[in-house]
Amino acid sequence: MPQPGDELFQVRLEKLDRLRSKGIDPYPRNYDRSHMAKDALELFESEESIESDSDDSTQVSVAGRITAMRGLGKASFLDLLDGSGKIQGMLRRNTLGESYEILKDLDIGDWLGIKGPMFRTRTGEITVEVREFEVLAKSLRGLPEKFHGLTDTETRFRQRYLDLIANPEAREIAIMRSRAVSVIRRFMDGRDFIEVETPMLVPVAAGGMAHPFETHHNALNQDLFLRIATELYLKKLIVGGLERVYEIGRIFRNEGIDLNHNPEFTTMESYESFADYNDVMNMVEELVHTVATEVFGASVVEYGGETIDLTPPWPRLSLVEQIKLHSGIDILECPDTETLVTEMQAAGIDVSAATSWAGMVDKLLSDRVEPHLIQPCFLVDYPVAMSPLAKKKPEDDRIVERFEAFAAGMELANAFTELNDPVEQRSRFEDQELQRTQLPGEEWDRLDEDFLTAVEHGMPPTGGLGIGIDRLIMLLSGQQSIREVVLFPQLRAT
Repeated sequence: MPQPGDELFQVRLEKLDRLRSKGIDPYPRNYDRSHMAKDALELFESEESIESDSDDSTQVSVAGRITAMRGLGKASFLDLLDGSGKIQGMLRRNTLGESYEILKDLDIGDWLGIKGPMFRTRTGEITVEVREFEVLAKSLRGLPEKFHGLTDTETRFRQRYLDLIANPEAREIAIMRSRAVSVIRRFMDGRDFIEVETPMLVPVAAGGMAHPFETHHNALNQDLFLRIATELYLKKLIVGGLERVYEIGRIFRNEGIDLNHNPEFTTMESYESFADYNDVMNMVEELVHTVATEVFGASVVEYGGETIDLTPPWPRLSLVEQIKLHSGIDILECPDTETLVTEMQAAGIDVSAATSWAGMVDKLLSDRVEPHLIQPCFLVDYPVAMSPLAKKKPEDDRIVERFEAFAAGMELANAFTELNDPVEQRSRFEDQELQRTQLPGEEWDRLDEDFLTAVEHGMPPTGGLGIGIDRLIMLLSGQQSIREVVLFPQLRAT
């Protein structure tokens, strides 16, 4: 039994055949476009402001997807949507002659090129008076019924192309994201960092605390992992004498999916020789402020009903003190799991899924502290147990020089003064491996022998940074879900 959608598909196939029977190629190789829609409209307005004896404005050739068609008598109007916006075209039977009949075989969703002078209609809309037109692609499937505002979430994310067609905001976010990444590159290049690329398939999934995706390389007969971080390879380059490096690229973590997490996401990681986490903090607040002002036009953004001011400097807040403030628990006075569990239970915190001491501190942070970090800030100085790659503070060997940047209750960046003592780094990695054996369900880092060998050759003092591009765009564009800023988010297979 054919479905309604199949009948419409068949009708469009018949129109496709009719176009071909008339000698029309419905899928030509190219089209000579003179202007984007936005540029054509601006050209007309500029010419309109200059007195002229000519009746015709400059001829333009524009192209786009048909999003509306009105009338098929002696004159027809249609709207074309391109990457810059919408423009109206008017087609007259007495101007186009026999080719006017081709309009009967066009549908909303088709791609069309039109050429002619522009004028204003009686309603004041700038319009192309079409003297010539060319079919550029016949669409065999119609646009969603509610074209002006596709709202079905599953359809929007699963068929992102429909979302981009129907929702101007989706297109704007995609464009703004691209511009933001360009600004980040210019910012880093301007600080004499060089952009590099490191492997995505790695023999050891190290450099972060996360469960990896596993695969197998047939020719090498070797199990490999999709990288969970770029950190260790970038620090190898620091060892090699490339003093300032960064990479913008995809990271893959086999973890849950929620408003702030997607299994594959984009980061910018950077490493700077002779710097510490204080230098990196200064760079992060300046970087975020620069992206906000250059791409989004302001240093103040609205997110979740809050007004967020990204202007530097951002406050530096002690992790230990913030946990104490919002939970009443001094984690440094609870050096073991049992003591911390007791204190958390007394504070009314669910510890039913409690595992390691570090894992419970992370729960304290996410449950009690992060919701209060609305204005941009740096949470600084983390316990060693949570930070196997960071250097200890000279005055307290229980704490490392690490920070996370937060805004709107959301983590944006993670950074360390990097541990460059190879003996201590090996000891930390060995402890991580032991913890994984004892608590296999929790996320732990991994010992990477090749990385340790590199650090044993000598790594200078280094400040490292990982900043989440997706979350940064969420914050700046006011989006509550990471799926809104990732063009193709991960979804369950249909």
